[in-house]
Amino acid sequence: MNQLEKTLTSLEVAEMVGRPHNDLMKDIRRIKSQLGEGTSSQTYFIENTYSDSQGRQQPSFLLTKKGCELYSTRMTGEKGTQFAVAYIERFNEMENHIKKEGTPQVSRAELIAMIAQQGVEQEKRLIAVEKKQEDIGEIITLNTQEWRRKANKIINAIAKKRGGFEAYSDVRNESYELLEERAKCRLSIRLTNRKSEMALNGASPSKVKKVNNLDVIESDARLTEIYLAIIKDMAIKYGVDAS
Repeated sequence: MNQLEKTLTSLEVAEMVGRPHNDLMKDIRRIKSQLGEGTSSQTYFIENTYSDSQGRQQPSFLLTKKGCELYSTRMTGEKGTQFAVAYIERFNEMENHIKKEGTPQVSRAELIAMIAQQGVEQEKRLIAVEKKQEDIGEIITLNTQEWRRKANKIINAIAKKRGGFEAYSDVRNESYELLEERAKCRLSIRLTNRKSEMALNGASPSKVKKVNNLDVIESDARLTEIYLAIIKDMAIKYGVDAS
């Protein structure tokens, strides 16, 4: 039985724990970011997609049994117990179904061939990721206007893959949410303070109105560095060519 035959989708888990799917996705991304070096997140959470009600591809995760166990440790009290019972029952159902249906026996030679093929496919994926990293790496050295233009280009490309112009605000908001989570900041508060300071210094209302989150990010070297890293991660995640 391979790993994918025993997984639950993040949509199923969200329903099981009574949590909005978007919030569950944030939980999983937070847990993934906290996994130590040398720990493969793929043994817990596998990136996936699903079609929403409008037929658009949206990001999701497949949770292995280990992933469910890890997520359940973040839940306390009655809810945590209920989720643990629910996913244990679901995985037991899967195992019983597979035993009932029967699984074909694999010879040693076939097993070696399967492992070798997986190694080849993994190598191809690593080469593809490295190529994307090279394409995106140049963003870090760009000046202010260039990095903003490049970042917008990548976000537009991601939005196009996720359904077109309608998805642009979702992708942009996702990048800001990831920044706030990673940098432990609130862009809305910083933006309000920036506008108030400009108004006190005599800036025209029209100029104050034009200030946005990117201006806030640009004014802080640490935020700029973190945001560019996030854009890079998103481009790799969604398979966007940044060249």
